[in-house]
Amino acid sequence: MVPGVSAADKIDATQLIELAKARSPKLEEAITTTFGAKDLKEGTAWAGRGPDFFFALEAAGKPELIIDDETGPAMQPLARFNLWYAAARIEQVGKLHSFHYLVNGHSFGGKLDIPAFTPVSYRQPGIPFGKLSDRITHVSKIYDGMKSEYWVYVPAQYDPMTAAAVMIFQDGGWYTDRDGANPALNVIDNLIAQKKIPVILCIFINPGDISDSPGTPTYNFVKAYSEKWKRTLKDSMRSTLYDTVSDRYPRFLRDEILAEVGASYNLRKDAYSRAITGLSSGGICSFNAAWQMPDQFARVISWIGSFSAIQWKEDPAIPDGGQDYPDKILREPKRNIRVWLQDGSEDLDLRYGNWPLANLRMANALKAQEYDFHFSYGKGTHNSAHGAAEFPAEMIWLWRDYDPAKTEQKFAIETSERAKPLFRVSVTNREAE
Repeated sequence: MVPGVSAADKIDATQLIELAKARSPKLEEAITTTFGAKDLKEGTAWAGRGPDFFFALEAAGKPELIIDDETGPAMQPLARFNLWYAAARIEQVGKLHSFHYLVNGHSFGGKLDIPAFTPVSYRQPGIPFGKLSDRITHVSKIYDGMKSEYWVYVPAQYDPMTAAAVMIFQDGGWYTDRDGANPALNVIDNLIAQKKIPVILCIFINPGDISDSPGTPTYNFVKAYSEKWKRTLKDSMRSTLYDTVSDRYPRFLRDEILAEVGASYNLRKDAYSRAITGLSSGGICSFNAAWQMPDQFARVISWIGSFSAIQWKEDPAIPDGGQDYPDKILREPKRNIRVWLQDGSEDLDLRYGNWPLANLRMANALKAQEYDFHFSYGKGTHNSAHGAAEFPAEMIWLWRDYDPAKTEQKFAIETSERAKPLFRVSVTNREAE
C-alpha cells in the first residue's frame, strides 16, 4: 500500500522509491516535503536505505546522474517544471559513495559523502535490544566544576553477575539515534546477537560545559582560548578536553566517569576489555586516551582524527601537540593497543593543518612500528558518513579474537598488513606545468 504524504511528513528512500514505482501523484509532494528547496536547487538532495537510493533536483535541462564516477539511472521528469528524480541501487554496502550531475555538459551539485549501510546498521526482527539510560549529569573535580552529560547503554544480554566489556564514545549524543546518521545502537545490538563482538556496555559522553564555574583555572583557560580563536565557550571546552595531548582527559574518564558508572554496573577493568572511539577532535582524543593509559584503553576507533596542533603552543606546560603523534609513535616505547583510523582525501581545513596527510603520517608510523592497526582511506570530507558506513566492520575488526576468559593479549600487526607497502602520496589536483 502506498502511504499518504502530508505536508508535515518526511519519508525515507524506500517510501520514495515505492511512490516512484507506483507513478503516484503524491511523489512530487513527497519530494518537495522531504527535501529542502535549497538542496533541490543545488543538486544535493538524496536519501538512502541500505543499497537503495533516491535522488532529486531542479534543473533547466535534463540532468545526467553520475554515481561513483559512473553513469547512473536516467533521471525522470515530474509535472512540476524542472523537477527531476531517479531511483538507484548501489550494490556495495558498508562503504562510502559519491554522486554528482552533468547538466548541459557541466558538473553540477552532488555529495562526496553518502553512506550505504549494511543490514547490521538497521534494527533486525527478532534481535533483542538494550536500554539507553536517561541523561546523566556529572560535575567534574578534575576540570573544576565542568558539567558533562552522558548516557549508558546496557545491551539485552548484560548480566549483572558477569563483568561486561566497556566502550566509550566521545560526542556521545551523536550516536544515540537509531535512525540517525550514526546508528551505533543497532550495530551493537546486531553484532552482540551474532556473537561477533562481546557483550559491551557503552558510555556515550558529550563534551562538558564550564560556563557555570567562572573564575576557576579551567574556566579562565577555556575563556581565553574562546576569545583568541573566536569560538564559543562550549566548543572551546570540547577542544580543551579532546585536542590536548596529556593524561588529564583519560584521568577524567578513569577516575570520574568509569568510577561513577562502575558503581551501578559490573564493568571489566582490564584494558583488553575497554574500547574508545570518537570523530574529529574526538578521534585524536580516543587515541590519546589509549596512548596515555594503555593499561586502561587498548582498542581505538578514530574517524577523521584531528592529529594537528589545535591545542599546542610554545609552552613547557604543553610540550606536545596532536601534530607530534606520528613522531611519538616512532620514538617512544610501543604501546599494546589496537587502532582503526579513518579519513578521506577531501577532509581539508587549513586552519588547523592537513588532516588527510596527518592521518597518513599516523598510519605509516603505526605500520613502521608494527602496531595492530588498520587505515581506511577514502574520498570523503570532514564528517561521519564514511566511518558510520564501516562501523560494523570496524567493530568486528576491533573486537576480533576477543576471549572473555582473558584479561590481556599481545597485539601484533596482521600478516596481511605486514605484507603491504607503506602508504604513499601523489598530487592529483594540480595541472601539469
